[in-house]
Amino acid sequence: MTSRVSRYTSIVATAAAAVLAACASSTATSRSAVTTAGSAVAATTNVKPFFVRDGFVAPEAVRYDPDQDVYFVGNWGPGPASATDNNGYISRMRPDGQIETMKFTAGGANGVLLHAPRGMYIVGDTLWVADADAVRGFDRKTGRKLANVDFSALDRGFLNDVAADATGTVYVTDTGKNKLYKVQGGPTLVLADSALGAPNGITWDGANRRFIIVPFGGAHSLRAWVPGTTTLTDITTSTGAKWDGVEVLAGGRILASSQADSSIHIFDGATGHAIIHTQGGPADIAVDTKRNRVAVPVVALNHVEIYQLP
Repeated sequence: MTSRVSRYTSIVATAAAAVLAACASSTATSRSAVTTAGSAVAATTNVKPFFVRDGFVAPEAVRYDPDQDVYFVGNWGPGPASATDNNGYISRMRPDGQIETMKFTAGGANGVLLHAPRGMYIVGDTLWVADADAVRGFDRKTGRKLANVDFSALDRGFLNDVAADATGTVYVTDTGKNKLYKVQGGPTLVLADSALGAPNGITWDGANRRFIIVPFGGAHSLRAWVPGTTTLTDITTSTGAKWDGVEVLAGGRILASSQADSSIHIFDGATGHAIIHTQGGPADIAVDTKRNRVAVPVVALNHVEIYQLP
């Protein structure tokens, strides 16, 4: 499993590649310390998962659908995350941890092309998914393919996470190239700046009409970007780093996963702190808004951890 993570790191350019390699090392260390899927997390936070669901293959992202009350889990599948091998798939998991459909939509089935799904976001009935060389859209109820926005001709590094603004316009981060693209209408570069710090997770903050973008390049702060502008603003900071997933909670609080310390951090105002120590490096998280829980995929452990939020 460590080799899969190592291959993942190798496709990200320059400084981002070094950061990802460090992440893979820390993930491997965390994995060696885990003996069973249900074992207790580190005593520093004294928090145990509500449940741990295994059986996935390199799960990198989760997205909660409140309308259907299901979790979508994106699996890279076997092989390197950078490969265009058409063996990735998305699972549907119920809130009680039961797998409703392991391969709800899958590369190579029913005309679907899907290599290694990363971040996901729902707009209407479309589940938008970042992939190795494209951003794809699937019907969230049937899994049928709806859209394919091809990035293969661009100078891309690692397309990573997607989110949409209030108009439904979807954006995707490129961790390896310090870029942000608008998706619909064909890929449109909207921001290219080293200040992005190897941008990983992205989410829409509706109350403030801005995106929250988290850097995987080692910075401790989370950043905001307003569509139409060319600057980023540091808005809050914590002891974590190598940020991956990010979600905005009720009341304006922010939740983010830190691979630097294998923890989930919560932010309220200018600072944040760790509230959950996970069993491995946490990737792109999802918030179950009906139960106030967070779903945490761990690529190297092939499982998803579910925790109750405070």
